[in-house]
Amino acid sequence: MKRLWLIFAQTTTVGLALWFLATLLKPAWLPQRMAEVVTLTQTPAVPPKQLAKTGSYRDAVQHAMPSVVNIYTSKAVRSKRHPLLDDPLFRRFFGDRFEGNESQRTSSLGSGVIVSAQGYIVTNNHVVESADEIQVALSDGRSAEAKVVGTDPETDLAVIKIELDQLPAITFGQVDTLNVGDVVLAIGNPFGVGQTVTMGIVSALGRTGFGINTFENFIQTDAAINPGNSGGALVDSQGSLVGINSAIYSRTGGSMGIGFAIPASTVKNVMEQIIKDGAVTRGWIGVETQDLTPELASSFKLDSTDGVLINGVVRGGPADKAGVKPGDVLVAVNNKAVVDFTDMLNQIAAQAPGSSTQIALVRGGKPLALAVTIGKRPKLAAQVQPDEEE
Repeated sequence: MKRLWLIFAQTTTVGLALWFLATLLKPAWLPQRMAEVVTLTQTPAVPPKQLAKTGSYRDAVQHAMPSVVNIYTSKAVRSKRHPLLDDPLFRRFFGDRFEGNESQRTSSLGSGVIVSAQGYIVTNNHVVESADEIQVALSDGRSAEAKVVGTDPETDLAVIKIELDQLPAITFGQVDTLNVGDVVLAIGNPFGVGQTVTMGIVSALGRTGFGINTFENFIQTDAAINPGNSGGALVDSQGSLVGINSAIYSRTGGSMGIGFAIPASTVKNVMEQIIKDGAVTRGWIGVETQDLTPELASSFKLDSTDGVLINGVVRGGPADKAGVKPGDVLVAVNNKAVVDFTDMLNQIAAQAPGSSTQIALVRGGKPLALAVTIGKRPKLAAQVQPDEEE
């Protein structure tokens, strides 16, 4: 019996050691967790010349509106306790009559878009951030409590999920064919008045540099977007999703004709990563940079202001290990030119952690090529503002 127990113990120890080595060196050999298959609908690419011209957008609205939901959130806010309540003399005379309730609940509202019949809904991170309870109301009168699947504060996107059947998923549009001047419709729940549709045009594409999010590539529109529209749908004239309404420029708190939406292409990428892994993984090299001014470009003997000046290198980070130094000018990533900080940030973030990436630098007026092993972008405690760090 003793011998059998010894054999069992030795076998178990060897098995655990082999499993540990496989996990460390060859994780692909281990069985993988089956990811849930999420079904999305994508419109075919249709040339603008072939789009039907009508005097009404009711078909587009009827197609998209059932997929847009109203989101109601609440959270507990603990009020500050007055120091007198802990004073023995005060409590001796007045007892506990002033104890009261030290916490109160605050509520807020927003919108969301059903992106899958499995119950996945995309909204803004700031709509559901820190919420204790999330209630989703559908246009058909049904409602359900939602749970947070994952969030991405750096793009201000979040994915939540409800458990209901026969959910009308929205159709994703072709953002690449979107042009300035195209008609768009914003659908949401402004000021809590109920589901509302507003119309406008695409005012600009690729807007960046507002400091709203770390990763910015906004669609600008003059379709009225107000508080409560956040997380709602921006759809094209066919009713297909081209963006998630996220922010407005306003001096009054209401719409002034300058609204911003996150492109559906970004939404799809972030959403798929959150559903698969629970979070978004981005590349990182560990450098602090700034955009080049004409004066800086001239001092570094550069022909243009394209590229970024590296001000600092994180010790022990990927760039440091590759030999990047402060004072270098980063001009290209994998042979793709870097225009400015935002362009560099997006290009590096798109690289897979662990992959080897070629970067082109200018050091002392001479070109230099280095291979950098991309690291995983760390989660930041606070939102990073543009021109701070990558």
